[in-house]
Amino acid sequence: MFRKILASSAALALAVSGLAGCSSANAHNDDKLSVVCTVYPIYDWTRQIIGSDADVQLSFLLNSGADLHNYQPTADDMITISDCDVFIYVGGESDKWVDNCLKEARNKDMVVIDLMDILGDSSLREEELKEGMEAEEEEEEGEEEGPEYDEHIWLSLRNAVKCVEAIDEKLEAADADNADTFKENTSAYVEKLNKLDSDFSDMTASAKNKTLIFGDRFPFRYLVDDYGLDYYAAFIGCSAETEASFKTIAFLADKADELGAGTIFTIEGSDCSIAKSVVSNTKSKDQKIVSLYSMQSVPEYDKADCSYYNFMERNYDAIKEALN
Repeated sequence: MFRKILASSAALALAVSGLAGCSSANAHNDDKLSVVCTVYPIYDWTRQIIGSDADVQLSFLLNSGADLHNYQPTADDMITISDCDVFIYVGGESDKWVDNCLKEARNKDMVVIDLMDILGDSSLREEELKEGMEAEEEEEEGEEEGPEYDEHIWLSLRNAVKCVEAIDEKLEAADADNADTFKENTSAYVEKLNKLDSDFSDMTASAKNKTLIFGDRFPFRYLVDDYGLDYYAAFIGCSAETEASFKTIAFLADKADELGAGTIFTIEGSDCSIAKSVVSNTKSKDQKIVSLYSMQSVPEYDKADCSYYNFMERNYDAIKEALN
């Protein structure tokens, strides 16, 4: 399987320890709770829990639009992590850098929330090489073997609810003054997420077609598993590949013909080149190309209409149109 290149443990530890006397624009304000999240969905969940009334310093590391799979912390990022009160991360293969970073943290009382650990094996899904997908490079000999869990846990609304409730519990314990606010906000937010989950269930249960065709990476394993959908795609969700073989394109085009699919999906930010090739190799050549939001990177996270809920709602609308 594909592995992103990680900084060596020794180099990262040295970098963090060497920053002990440095200052940062994101330095912790000791008068308020400081919470650092790695990726956008976690940041937005936490933002919904905190609300607008609680005085909490909240930040996330991939706010420049960097992708989860190739992110490496900057010097300022490491200072921000080192000093924060609560650190929340996904906990997958792409977060292997976290272990060494936390070993060098200056705040030894930091609350650390590993969401994949909280969800546990029963809620996680292994990466899946489906029929027709491009196979990736084999692991190098000597690499540790074990299940490769899909990191895109936030693309399950049911996982989202579990994560939000776990984050709320930790924040309430860390900031007793705002605990009632956090609890109230969490209750209202979870109700919204559960309602959207119910809408997804109703929509897919009555769908004429239950298979998605993806001319792209496929990070939506959790979403399709929640609602009994099937899929075919060019690559697994964590793939670094950007070009598909003609064999893969022809397979997806044949599947689109076989299923009568009117939509070929991509993820946001794609150049759609693979999807366009799939469409051009179908019999009808008239399928729409539609993007779903994976939220692996969100460069415009501060826009008014930008939220985890809104992105998932847009995914609902796009899938509903494609399946009916």
